[in-house]
Amino acid sequence: MLLNFFTSLREAKVPVSLREYLTLLEALQRDLADQSVEQFYFLSRAALVKDERNLDKFDRVFGQVFKGLGEGGGPDGVAVTELPEEWLRKLAEKHLSPEERAEIEALGWDKLWEALKQRLAEQQGRHQGGSKWIGTAGTSPFGAYGYNPEGIRIGQEGNRNFRAVKVWDQRTFRDLDDTTELGTRNIKIALRRLRKFARQGALDELDLDGTIKGTAHRGFLDIRMRAERRNAVKVLLFFDIGGSMDWHIQQAEELFSAAKSEFRHMDYFYFHNCPYERVWKENRRRHEAVIPTQDIIRTYGSDYRIIFVGDAAMSPYEISHAGGSVEHWNAESGETWLTRLTDHFPKAVWLNPVPSNRWGYTHSTLMLKQLMAGRMFPLSLEGLEGAMKALAR
Repeated sequence: MLLNFFTSLREAKVPVSLREYLTLLEALQRDLADQSVEQFYFLSRAALVKDERNLDKFDRVFGQVFKGLGEGGGPDGVAVTELPEEWLRKLAEKHLSPEERAEIEALGWDKLWEALKQRLAEQQGRHQGGSKWIGTAGTSPFGAYGYNPEGIRIGQEGNRNFRAVKVWDQRTFRDLDDTTELGTRNIKIALRRLRKFARQGALDELDLDGTIKGTAHRGFLDIRMRAERRNAVKVLLFFDIGGSMDWHIQQAEELFSAAKSEFRHMDYFYFHNCPYERVWKENRRRHEAVIPTQDIIRTYGSDYRIIFVGDAAMSPYEISHAGGSVEHWNAESGETWLTRLTDHFPKAVWLNPVPSNRWGYTHSTLMLKQLMAGRMFPLSLEGLEGAMKALAR
């Protein structure tokens, strides 16, 4: 089976060498996979895949060769599956048929706010289910754990269908880990396309020609040193954090870690969904320790390259309307602030962790791509290379 696995990888154009195959066999002899299918998958991937671009090919071959391996079952061959606690805890949540969902129409921005004000004035107590009052489950546009294609989520723990127009919850976001190293090697290589070297900083490199000339001129050993060559490109990173970006946090952390090691002149900021009048550096203090976006425009010169990192999935109101932000009342639209940033920093790109063939399913993604003058790239190695070329022009 292992030999078939090796030849199948070669047939799928995964560049696997005999030496790497022997390394895998040696690791298995030492029981490094711990007789676990999952551990064998990660062990074989680490031993046989040199380039992250081949991970998808590897996964397809692995699934074909080892299909059914490790599948368990209960009595009479019936598979046993434990229901997640999340499902049991929210049995009261109402699930609608496609026909019922089709009957629910979004109220629209102005009507949604007027309806919420009216409900707050009229409602006397807690409510569950139904289609009107603020409560849990049901099909009302207001409340928690129900279904409505566009509503205001109040008091719900976590996201469910990524369709809320406004979120009135105290949510906790986590800072990105800039020490993440897994998978950053190829990202660093892609980022190096943006390099522009200059000699600066501490004197830590021997200037051989200068040492020879100085020694000959003075008549005694005259050691000359010169500054290390450093990447002189200046970069600002803006990371979308929280919400639907939780699905892409590992990719964002790998990019963050690689960028910190590649760019000496780099700073970073967080935002949620769309840049507005304020950003922040620490997610646990994102409501009090904010940085005015206008201060960033005043502080950093237009020679800085800026990179936005986000899935661009949000309500279109967050981009086009004042007050459209899901978490606070923004006096000016996200489009206004994004335009101000890109006008001041003309060399700007947007990196999207969602594959480009799915961008057309989200209207907000197409809106942001247009605002970025088409400079939106997938957060893949190929996309990074394209983004760095665009920033280097």
